[in-house]
Amino acid sequence: MSSIEIEPGRLFVGGQWREAADGARTEVVDPSRGAVLTTVAEAGAADVDAAVRAARDAFDDGAWSGLSGRERGRILHRVAELIRENADDLAQLESLDVGKPISLCHAVDVTNAANDYEHFAALAHSLDGAVRNTPMNALAYTRREPLGVVAAITPFNFPLILAGSKIGPALAAGNTVVHKPADETPLSALYMASLLQRAGVPDGVVNVVTGAGPVAGEALLRHRGIDKVAFTGSTAIGRHVAATAGEALKPVTMELGGNAANIVFEDADLEKAVGAIIKAFVFNTGQFCMGGPRLLVARPVYSTLLGILADAVPGVPVGDPRDPGTVVGPMAGEKHLKKVEEYVDLARKEGGRIVCGGERLDLDGGFYYRPTVIADLSNDSRVVQEEIFGPVLTVQPFDTEDEAVALANSTPYGLASGVQTTNLARAHRIADRLQAGIVWVNDWAMLDPAVPFGGVKDSGYGREYGPEALDAYTKVKSVVVSLD
Repeated sequence: MSSIEIEPGRLFVGGQWREAADGARTEVVDPSRGAVLTTVAEAGAADVDAAVRAARDAFDDGAWSGLSGRERGRILHRVAELIRENADDLAQLESLDVGKPISLCHAVDVTNAANDYEHFAALAHSLDGAVRNTPMNALAYTRREPLGVVAAITPFNFPLILAGSKIGPALAAGNTVVHKPADETPLSALYMASLLQRAGVPDGVVNVVTGAGPVAGEALLRHRGIDKVAFTGSTAIGRHVAATAGEALKPVTMELGGNAANIVFEDADLEKAVGAIIKAFVFNTGQFCMGGPRLLVARPVYSTLLGILADAVPGVPVGDPRDPGTVVGPMAGEKHLKKVEEYVDLARKEGGRIVCGGERLDLDGGFYYRPTVIADLSNDSRVVQEEIFGPVLTVQPFDTEDEAVALANSTPYGLASGVQTTNLARAHRIADRLQAGIVWVNDWAMLDPAVPFGGVKDSGYGREYGPEALDAYTKVKSVVVSLD
């Protein structure tokens, strides 16, 4: 596998690469070594305005929205093909930029990004309305139409996938897009802009503005030319996004923070459950809003399972993300690493027992933290209740199904949950009671573009993936034709 050459990044506006209006640039850091990878243009309000205007012009001229769904689908299929043809480059970019293990980038990020575009390509020509029967002497029918210009604001942890989960349905429905990737991890967004152009997406239909959230993100959020906001990020910022968009009555979908519980019953297949447990909290170095950082264990198997984890977790390969054998790479940045350290220190103060891990890993100047298991914390502990967003697992015992459900539902979040049991009736019974947008049984992180995901409570609202996603990128118009 050859090494990709990373050039300084520029903004992509109206089908053209350009510098920021004021010439500002910002550094992009390799989290595995703490070294600067490159620089990218840092957009200001003027750049965001230019991108929104380009998207508006492209929408109004009908070069994309005026195409048939079948033709839009054909181009989106070509995007998926180009992602697969350039899989090595995309995987390397994501690994360098985010610190993800290269094997994970290939198997998860690139594969799912291609699947995203392929899925929405197939749905593009299924957008239709319905004839409604009424007592009126009229023909009444509905149309589903694109909203206009969509602001897609994505986070640092899954840049490629989460961009596709927004841009894919937005384009399938006929919208145009201004994408603002996370300032820490912008590289795959810029690469994808070139692939979208190569696939035949007309100029101005997709625009990419890199830069800081408080500047470029805020300007995009407040721009009057934006018709809809699609946001993934923290709950705190999500509240601001919803409030700001609400002032202009803009529709918003948002996938926010999570703090999911993984429930292990005494009848679970423990060998299988351990794999799901470890995957749930170390996947993507724990930087996964649908991760499972809270483990709830039936008391008869509590001590046994803690012992298994104490032996197994230290053996999870942590290291250089370019090594194909690495499972856990670095945190995405110094601030994320410090946040994890602070929570583990707090756990010690709150009476938690460190079963394993609990410290940085000094490796090549990167931002590494050992996968950590913590027992003996009370349910009202901040470490249990708050989102850590790192490779940290808290373990709590329970005695009854009711207690397990109450503990699982006790945080403000509701993005995902898990149930480990061999009792099929119990699996359905518990899944029905969990306050979460998705429930996994006897595994974790089983995701496919056909299956919608999203949150309840403080984890947001709206759904990505599945045909349900297209509802958020269309508006319904009713037409009533008198037959008199």
